[in-house]
This record gives sequence, C-alpha cells and structure tokens, in this order.
Amino acid sequence: MPHKRNPITGERISGMARLVRGNAIAAMEDITLWHERDISHSSVERVILPDSTINVDYCCRKLTNLLDKLLVYPEAMMENLNKTGGLIFSQRIMLAVVSKGVLREDAYKWVQRNAMARWLKGEDFRTNVEKISLKKKSTTASIINGSYAM
Repeated sequence: MPHKRNPITGERISGMARLVRGNAIAAMEDITLWHERDISHSSVERVILPDSTINVDYCCRKLTNLLDKLLVYPEAMMENLNKTGGLIFSQRIMLAVVSKGVLREDAYKWVQRNAMARWLKGEDFRTNVEKISLKKKSTTASIINGSYAM
C-alpha cells in the first residue's frame, strides 16, 4: 500500500520471525532425544542453530534500522484515538466492572448500551459511563480513570 512507509522491511521481519518460530518447534522435538545415543536430533540442530542465530541477528539489525527512522506523530495518534469517543476503552471498563463483582453478562450489556449511544447518537462513551452506573459502587472514578490510562 502506497501510504505505508516501511512495509517491505516490516513484512520481511515478520516472515523471518515465522522461520525462527518454526525452528523452535524442531528444537523442542529434539529435547526428548537428548538422553539417547541417537544422532537424529543433532542433524536438525546443525541446521536450525546457525540458521536461527543468523536470522535473529539479521532481524535485529533490520528492526533497529526501521526504528531509527521511525516517524511518530503524537497529535495524529491522539486524533485517531479520539475518533471513537472512548470506545477503544470499552473492554477495559467491562473487565474492571466484572472484577468488582458484577456479572459479565450484565457488564457486557451495560457497556454495549453505552457504546451504541456513541455510534447511534454521537454521545461520548466516557461521559455516558460516568453518568449511568451499573451498580452504585461498580463505576467509580478510579475504575474509569484506570481504564482510560495509556
């Protein structure tokens, strides 16, 4: 996609990481043979150990180079986060309310009702959550503030 700045490098790192994970599976299968006088595991290790270390070194260098040139736009990030009116925090709020003893089904319906008010009426999710509490003590300011922490 033309709007991406480093897609090839990022995708290459992701693909190479997949190879390392695949080699890790082969290494774990070798563990069961360590106590035996069997060379079937050593042939695998002769391939995966150098390949994996070279691969990880290459990925670290590529990732370092990518991060050194990374451009971050905090204002644009905040603008994008704020477009949802706080909906990205709905899961955190639901889990926080559940941790205070509210049934998950009740918390889900309550969060969903407040989220739909955002989508359908354009109301602010956080304001609704602060206004309409599920139970008297379940939506305290500390739960809401903690859920919105980034």
